[in-house]
Amino acid sequence: MSAVDRVAEPAAASAEPVLYEILDSGVAVLTLNRPDRMNSWGGGLARAFYQCIDRAEADPAVRVIVLTGNGRAFCAGADMGDLDTVGGASTNGDADVTALVGERHPHFVTELRKPLIAAINGACAGIGLTQALMCDVRFAAAGAKFTTAFSRRGLIAEYGISWILPRVVGWGAAFDLLLSGRTFFAEEAKELGLVKDVFAPEDLLPQALAYAQDMARNCAPSSLAVIKRQIYRDALRNVYEASADAEKLMHESMLRPDFIAGITAFFEKRPPGFPPLEEETS
Repeated sequence: MSAVDRVAEPAAASAEPVLYEILDSGVAVLTLNRPDRMNSWGGGLARAFYQCIDRAEADPAVRVIVLTGNGRAFCAGADMGDLDTVGGASTNGDADVTALVGERHPHFVTELRKPLIAAINGACAGIGLTQALMCDVRFAAAGAKFTTAFSRRGLIAEYGISWILPRVVGWGAAFDLLLSGRTFFAEEAKELGLVKDVFAPEDLLPQALAYAQDMARNCAPSSLAVIKRQIYRDALRNVYEASADAEKLMHESMLRPDFIAGITAFFEKRPPGFPPLEEETS
């Protein structure tokens, strides 16, 4: 049975809002599983997503995480059926919005030590797009629709999208997509650099898994954790600070067994056998 079959089979029968599976390759697959609601973001789905992410982050057997959706959408935005929750916003304020979108902002996944790869299988809008942008690498199915939508709903650029989108696609494209709220497709998303590649819908998950599995097999978990932290932290630094910090981190990396394992595997022309990611000590 293929990895894709193993992920797809329980999606049709399970009522869990997020499906979780660990593949033998060290890749955890999280599947948003509210296809009847186009995987719209609501309290139940958000809570399940946080639990699955925390589980994958804590499991030493997991080296890379892939996030996708079941059905014809990745995540079509906030669940409009939960709008009753924000009906009393004038009296209850932030508590109502938190109940709708969840207690964590999408940028929390940038603080994970493990890479998070999005396989965007369909419609990706609003907070769904924000969440996808906070993933480290994105792939999309051909024809998948994207939109920020906020300006067309009387809203603002929410939960960090005004920070991440210009860094991914540049200032001009970010202004266009946020101000117009227009719909665009996966093919344009690739041209803009918003997604790494576009595949036929039936090939999306196999291709995303192949990419994740190659990373899980051949990249040191310690290196992935440090590099990811560098990228996000250095976005807020100047080049001198970033370079000085990189020098310190390089010295630290050369003291870890991963360095010897990687160099030895290179000279012996074989796959490396990197150990799992160690727990951080406070």
